[in-house]
Amino acid sequence: MSNVADNIEESGAAKVDPGPSSHALAVARWRDLGARVIWGVCVTLALILAAAAFTFALEANANNDLVKIVRDLANTFDLGFFDLDNPVKEFTGKNDDVKTALFNYGIAAVVYLVIGRLLERVIRP
Repeated sequence: MSNVADNIEESGAAKVDPGPSSHALAVARWRDLGARVIWGVCVTLALILAAAAFTFALEANANNDLVKIVRDLANTFDLGFFDLDNPVKEFTGKNDDVKTALFNYGIAAVVYLVIGRLLERVIRP
């Protein structure tokens, strides 16, 4: 009961705990938003790489504009290490281009997801 008595002002109204400052809440909101944006960007880039790999696996028409766009985007975002012109692992034999694309773009997609999740965990409050 002494806690209740301590929290009552002379006017008879109870004191309200202000809680965290509005500045701290604003910072936490911005950090949360930043973490979500970074995670969303990394997932989007991983999906682009996966879509490009599937265009090779499904033997999509390379002259189709959508296929060209997806493959060009994947070539842009393949981190340079997983480029199909100089791949990490290059397969030979039957369906070598499909295997090479699936392996290299798949690994690049996983790298984006891991980096995105790590950054999201570090940034999020």
